Amino acid sequence: MFDIEEELKKLPGKPGVYIMHDKDDNIIYVGKAISLKNRVRQYFRKTNKTARIEKMVSLIDHFEYIVVDNEAEALILECNLIKKNRPKFNVLLKDDKTYPYIKIDVKSEYPGVYYTRRIINDGSKYFGPYANPGAAKEMLDFIKERYKIHQCRTLKERTRPCLNYHIGRCLAPCMGNVDKEEYRKQVNEIIDLLEGKTDKVLKDLDLQMQEASQKMEYEKAAYLRDRKQAIERASAKQKVSNISENSIDVIGIAKSDLEVCVEIFFVRGSKMIGREQYFYKDLKDMEDKEILSGFIKQYYFDNPNIPSKIMIREEIEDKEAIESWLSTELGKKVEIKSPKKGEKLRFVEMAENNAKVTLDNKEKDKSEILLELKEVLKMDILPRKIETFDISNISGEYMVAGMCVMQDGVIKKNLSRRFKIKTVYGQDDPKCMEEVITRRLRHSIENPNGGFGKLPDVIFADGGITQIRATKQAIENVLNEEKDKIMQEDMTEQDKKEKQEMIEKELDIKVFGMVKNDKHQTRALMDENRKELSISENLMKLITRFQDTVHDTAITYHRKLRDKEITKSELDDIKGIGKVKKQALLKQFGSVEKIKQASIEELMKVKGITKELAEKLKK
Repeated sequence: MFDIEEELKKLPGKPGVYIMHDKDDNIIYVGKAISLKNRVRQYFRKTNKTARIEKMVSLIDHFEYIVVDNEAEALILECNLIKKNRPKFNVLLKDDKTYPYIKIDVKSEYPGVYYTRRIINDGSKYFGPYANPGAAKEMLDFIKERYKIHQCRTLKERTRPCLNYHIGRCLAPCMGNVDKEEYRKQVNEIIDLLEGKTDKVLKDLDLQMQEASQKMEYEKAAYLRDRKQAIERASAKQKVSNISENSIDVIGIAKSDLEVCVEIFFVRGSKMIGREQYFYKDLKDMEDKEILSGFIKQYYFDNPNIPSKIMIREEIEDKEAIESWLSTELGKKVEIKSPKKGEKLRFVEMAENNAKVTLDNKEKDKSEILLELKEVLKMDILPRKIETFDISNISGEYMVAGMCVMQDGVIKKNLSRRFKIKTVYGQDDPKCMEEVITRRLRHSIENPNGGFGKLPDVIFADGGITQIRATKQAIENVLNEEKDKIMQEDMTEQDKKEKQEMIEKELDIKVFGMVKNDKHQTRALMDENRKELSISENLMKLITRFQDTVHDTAITYHRKLRDKEITKSELDDIKGIGKVKKQALLKQFGSVEKIKQASIEELMKVKGITKELAEKLKK
């Protein structure tokens, strides 16, 4: 048994990383320390701790630690462990949205420029991230329009050039029609442009134009002039700053009762070229400097776009360690600054103000949606948790259901659930709906702290009156079951009455249908009296997305089961033949019939098939 007090005495006064586990051995927090002895002990002493840390400490069952040589090593190890394990009490950079980048494969003989959402360590240069995917595509279109670079995903030798060459959009390196140096000159200009060095690009273009004019290459000079004017127009759209440094990220924080918003501005070549926002729940009692430290470590870990300077409001405790780490990663000095006055402070304030506006607008949108839903559905409370269900099958085969959740006006894909139909045989969607919702409600009643969470305030059935009735029948089934259980319990009549009233209140779930038109598009919400409810366009869009999400959940699961059944063969029933051996056998012989005809010696020629397995197969 792990004795925390005894283990605290053994902690060394050396730098390292500590890892907190709960009773199920899940990693709930990872931290670094200059002195493990001093840092870890703080968590278990009766000092003033935030509610969040109190909660975390209450869940700690045991801890472990890794000793390293210095704080910089501890920082890198901490980042690795957080990224790998995603502990619930660390500041985590969410992975549910990936921003686009522009990629240039600079190691290629003739580099191409591509749109991507995936960064891999392949030696390419990545520019971004672009918070607005449209901005990334617009920039890519601009590059393709103004620079004669190849647009093929892979550069293969051809017998004749493609259409882009004939319309003047490509120099046809696939045909050997362009000098490598001339092509690389274009690529270097694009890199400067994406790094925000427009002044350098424009100056170079001026020199090239003069040179072309002197050589009386007027067509080339006109082409360069047009390119220069296009870059000037694109550059004019960007916000100009008086900050002279070429590469700065500015980070601001705003807090509400429910969320924290971190906003990051990208300043390149004295121009703000983009921004991003990240949202975190349950961090309102965490100090800003702790949030900033966690965010910076998570954001720049494995990020190729490290700036030379990061500006934040407050000084962070591990500033020097992070600066040292980032400087090593970038190959030149990186500073973390907390400006106190002037233009740089105004930029930090602007990031903070924008974070506040972003957070206010997000919460306002959610509040308006919830208030409209409450009014439309004629409810006494806000419909904070709504669930929807959809059935998927083909002529009664591979019958499944999908469930999706909308919490506080936001569709939560991570709370989606899938069901196999167990008691219904043949094509009967309403009966399937009744079975699935009955099972779902039982989950929360029997295990309120389980994976399904608390019961919903509202259920949206995917369909019209038939599905509404099936849903209400499921609620009634569970209510009657619970009442029968209460009546059989050994308690006073008054206690039974109070318990029945409590379960009636819990299962007082409103039910509405999401009705589609002939083109399978969401048309309206319907109540149990077949009345279609009038809702705003914004709410209709949200409900359409909700219905599409649950439909995708159900049909994806249906296809998975169907595909699995289709690829099933007699080989699956033979002990010792797994997926790899099955594929090897089918690749060698082509079909199960030919495997049956093969001799034991022939079977043994397949990798992994022993004499014992070959005899079992033959039998």
